[in-house]
Amino acid sequence: MKKLTHADAAGRARMVDVGSKTPTARTARAEGSIAMNSDALAAIKHNAVEKGDVFGTARIAGIMAAKRTADLIPLCHPLALTDIGVDLTIDEALPGVHVSGWASTTGPTGVEMEALTAVTVALLTIYDMVKALDRGMEISGVHLTDKLGGKSGHWQRE
Repeated sequence: MKKLTHADAAGRARMVDVGSKTPTARTARAEGSIAMNSDALAAIKHNAVEKGDVFGTARIAGIMAAKRTADLIPLCHPLALTDIGVDLTIDEALPGVHVSGWASTTGPTGVEMEALTAVTVALLTIYDMVKALDRGMEISGVHLTDKLGGKSGHWQRE
């Protein structure tokens, strides 16, 4: 079994020391979705949600959340992010919204958690803004799609 890096010899949680790692360009991408009823989706499509622009608000929320990942996830390093983005797409077949997000930096540790946080918070923001129309919405499939950089190089979900 692979040794966990976020635990010391006694099994206590600790932040990994990345001070001796060589900074490299790193990017990670993640995605997820939220399923909802057709009325809620129609309101989003026609910008008729009382709380305002769902896509614009969710995009900004995801970007802001990625920047605060180290404040939300206890053992994450604070990173100087160089790029963060969130894309939202209507998915009629779901019905719902598909969210993809990415984060980039040049540093000694990866940005997977920042990409995942951006997607998750964007999805939660959609839920919050549309919950009056559908409290039964379901967030699902949040996962890392690929990462680039660091000693492990390029990883892509199959």
